[in-house]
Amino acid sequence: MIVLYNSESFAVMQVDVPAAGGDALSGIEIVDKHTRKGIFLDGEVAELFRAQVEALADDDDIDASDIDAHLARYTGEGWQPTVLH
Repeated sequence: MIVLYNSESFAVMQVDVPAAGGDALSGIEIVDKHTRKGIFLDGEVAELFRAQVEALADDDDIDASDIDAHLARYTGEGWQPTVLH
């Protein structure tokens, strides 16, 4: 797991997990620290997310609040409580 972004509100991690048969599970996990919920994006959705974040990163006037606002768009349905084991 690689931390890609970390703020007071969100954490974004690149997750690569080896799987049986040589395949790997790869994607992006976004955690909303205030609600303690997260979502895992993979496949086309993860690629779309990466493209959107790269476009934000190319903007010289970007700051953490802009990135957090973008991440907040992913806080809809599908979020699961974050549980530590």
